[in-house]
Amino acid sequence: MTGFNPQALKTVLPTLDVKSVDPDLAGTWRRFYNIDFALRDTDLDCRLGVVDVVGYRIAMHVYRPPQALATLLVLHGYYDHMGLYGHVYDWALQQNFAVLSCDLPGHGLSSGAPASINSFQEYQQVLQALLAKAEQLRLPKPWHILGQSTGAAIALDYLLTQKPVTQLGETILLAPLVRPRAWQQSKLLYQMVKPFRSSVPRRYTDNSHDAAFVDFVRHDPLQAKILPTLWVGALAQWITYIEQAKRSSHSPIIVQGEADMTVDWQHNLNFLDDKFNHARLLLLPEARHHLANEELVQREQYFSFLREQLS
Repeated sequence: MTGFNPQALKTVLPTLDVKSVDPDLAGTWRRFYNIDFALRDTDLDCRLGVVDVVGYRIAMHVYRPPQALATLLVLHGYYDHMGLYGHVYDWALQQNFAVLSCDLPGHGLSSGAPASINSFQEYQQVLQALLAKAEQLRLPKPWHILGQSTGAAIALDYLLTQKPVTQLGETILLAPLVRPRAWQQSKLLYQMVKPFRSSVPRRYTDNSHDAAFVDFVRHDPLQAKILPTLWVGALAQWITYIEQAKRSSHSPIIVQGEADMTVDWQHNLNFLDDKFNHARLLLLPEARHHLANEELVQREQYFSFLREQLS
């Protein structure tokens, strides 16, 4: 893969606001990840910039159709970044939604140690900054949240432990992370490795039936190559914290693949059923973990389900 220099783009990103001007490299980034939807709709306002959040420079991106009816806030999964969510953006724009997304700390175009975090509470501060930016940009309400995996964990944490904004619409959880698969063994390995190593090599998995996506990720210049022990420790602390959260009256929309080998989805669905009232669930028997980039037939099923729930 050639033609895209992430470091060069990071150094020229402006502060994102209603008057910010994209550097030329922003267009290169959109074209590289096939998310330049202004090519088909010249009235679509697209802006890429950064926002300072708890010591990080967080990259954010907005699509705004001229007569948008609502807004979708997108939270990506672990190792992911905004550039990989073109299918979600495309669907949202077809619903005439504005879209606001960000790269989490240590991911994509944001600053921070690769794929690491000090505490999952920092993710909540990033989400608060995303909501504040939606307000500053005067994005149309309601504001729906969609999270994939770790992004879904951030969203469900927000519902369970924070006071959601009045502008909040629906919350969509794709393959939500509560516990990863084989968590007890992973915790034991973490305790053994932590005193000696700050990270272990990343293990790539075929987490989608879309072979082109699986191959792309292995060569993506914005992918981290390691699993930091600091992130695993932060996850362990967060699991203990979130399991103690009180039951919520919210009713999130959950989509889960039954061929998911990344999260312990049976445990996670039981947890969510215990924490939320009448969660609306779609199970996809063949779908793997990365629902935002599953094959077309799987995406069509859950996007149809989401349209019904949001209508």
